[in-house]
Amino acid sequence: MFSLEGKTVIVTGGGSGIGEAISIELAKARAHVNILDTSKDKALQTVSKIHAAGGSAGYFYCDITEQKNVQEVVEEIGSSSTIDILINNAGIAHVGTIENTTGKDMDSLYAVNIKGAFHCMKAVIPHMKKKGGLILNMASVAASVGIADRFAYSMTKGAILAMTYSVAKDYIAHGIRCNSISPARIHTPFVDGFISRNYPGKEAEMFASLSKSQPIGRMGRPSEVAFLALYLCSDEASFITGTDFPIDGGFIRLNN
Repeated sequence: MFSLEGKTVIVTGGGSGIGEAISIELAKARAHVNILDTSKDKALQTVSKIHAAGGSAGYFYCDITEQKNVQEVVEEIGSSSTIDILINNAGIAHVGTIENTTGKDMDSLYAVNIKGAFHCMKAVIPHMKKKGGLILNMASVAASVGIADRFAYSMTKGAILAMTYSVAKDYIAHGIRCNSISPARIHTPFVDGFISRNYPGKEAEMFASLSKSQPIGRMGRPSEVAFLALYLCSDEASFITGTDFPIDGGFIRLNN
């Protein structure tokens, strides 16, 4: 079950966190994983881990905010293989209400979280129209419920949901499925960095507080998101499209 043998995958932001976990898990399922990232060192570390485990992977420098860069990388990958799966994982976060969010903040988040996903989908869809494919976008629980101090970030993840539904509708006749995953708080290096920067000396206290914001009592693990991604990328999920999948420890439905 869940074999991706013979599949070519693109993972944006695959050098760390959730993207790294997804890259490793899909490679274990025998996909060839192309990691697109601006952090060469981190991405190559992920590639090395995959190779050490007997998997197949490669790295491309790619700034997803630049359509030309994305198009060139996708064309290079598509020149030697089909493009079967796109994981739109790369993104940036922001803390703030509408009052302390600047226009520059909005532009930065729009460029990466929305336009970056748009560039990648626009580039791969012509390839996928030939034989079908799967697009999996990383949304967030912030797209579905109000989260304090996350105005701009929530806006971008709401857009991810809307794009997911639209692409699923427009390309179902071409055999292209498009779904999204909405994680709650996942314990990644980003979370540790955020806590250390904003709450020096109170790291343990804040980690416990953030963990308890999920009704299940802890943060999620990147591997747990990766297992869900593997299922959604597999043929076993071939009846699923145009759907968002929360993985949130009960955050959306039980946090009231």
